[in-house]
Amino acid sequence: MKRILALFLLIASTLTIAETNNTSASADLSPAGRSIAEARKAIEKKPTQYSGYNLLAMALARRARETSDVGFYAQAEDALKRSLDLAPGNLDGEKIHVWLLLGRHEFAAALDAAKALNKRVPDDVLIYGFLTDANAELGNYKEAERAAQWMLDLRPGNLPGVTRAAYLRELFGDVDGALELMDMAYQSTPPTETEDRAWILTQMGHLLIISGKTDKAEKLLQQALALFPGYHYALGNLAKVRIQQKRYDQAVDLLQQRYKAAPPAENLYDLAEALEWAGRREAAAKAFAEFETKSLLESVRADNSNRELIFYYADHAHQPAKALNVARQEYARRHDVYTLDAYAWSLHLNGQDAEARRQIEAALAVGVRDARTLHHAGEIALKLGDRAAAEHYLQDSAALNAPGSEQARVTLAALMPQSQK
Repeated sequence: MKRILALFLLIASTLTIAETNNTSASADLSPAGRSIAEARKAIEKKPTQYSGYNLLAMALARRARETSDVGFYAQAEDALKRSLDLAPGNLDGEKIHVWLLLGRHEFAAALDAAKALNKRVPDDVLIYGFLTDANAELGNYKEAERAAQWMLDLRPGNLPGVTRAAYLRELFGDVDGALELMDMAYQSTPPTETEDRAWILTQMGHLLIISGKTDKAEKLLQQALALFPGYHYALGNLAKVRIQQKRYDQAVDLLQQRYKAAPPAENLYDLAEALEWAGRREAAAKAFAEFETKSLLESVRADNSNRELIFYYADHAHQPAKALNVARQEYARRHDVYTLDAYAWSLHLNGQDAEARRQIEAALAVGVRDARTLHHAGEIALKLGDRAAAEHYLQDSAALNAPGSEQARVTLAALMPQSQK
């Protein structure tokens, strides 16, 4: 389950449903676990009241984020169906329906549903959040920015709006601005919302990693894990820090913990790469083979690991034709910057460099400062004989000192005249 912007930050406060305050809920449960228990008690007391089922659906969807277990979405759908059976067309139920579509990565369907709700209720902050999410994931960045601005105009400083604005700032290349907004969101999130706070800290850690500030990122990620022990998002990002530090065995340990807690295929891909960097080639080959099988099985779903599958075929299995086939499938669904990058790279490896350059430049035109994307742009420009552009992209990638920078440095070193080496 990939990173979707803004996610659940104080989302219940933007719905009209009232959450029960059941002090008997176990303190040992996670925030989502407590909400599930409270919602089930509310349903027990009033089984014919639709609001309890809305609460349960939201809590189950939030549990899906905590655990990366998509099975909770199916349970949430069952709860939501009961709500809509009891009260057809109830607004909160319809909003949860859009949220679940986003959670399952059915972005086009979510966008259509959000547009319909926006016509019905044109001043609802959360609906504009859904429009932001769906448009951003599809690559409609102007529309996403417009919807996020509506959120902040309607309710200045609201947390779902602030975190969405932060994600867009990252995509537009303003990482410092994104960090500032995420910190604002963190300071405004109640201490009791431990998973929300851990999520924000993890996103701040991610922003520091892509800026090359691994020491600062490590501190925030350790803080996130102290708040929410074993948090799979934080484990994954801390592993990136360890890889940047060339502490590969520690990265493997962290990614093994994450995969045990959250077993989607993309997490296995990251583990396989770390095993390869650690020199554990036999274990890496086994993990990659398992990843390929698992990824192909889920490729028919919207919530898939197609981008990881593209890079597996491109960079590890050395099967460029397969990489391009998967990339075309994903490109038919969405044109966000990371899909454009994967598509461009697979085109390049298949000798279609003119089209590869068009796609990678479309991604970079958004403003994103991603070391891997810049490295890919440099390699594509080099293949087309544009050495000046290639050096520019590669130097930008190397200067970020982030994941992807090392490959750019290798290519730059190969370009240097022998006398300068």
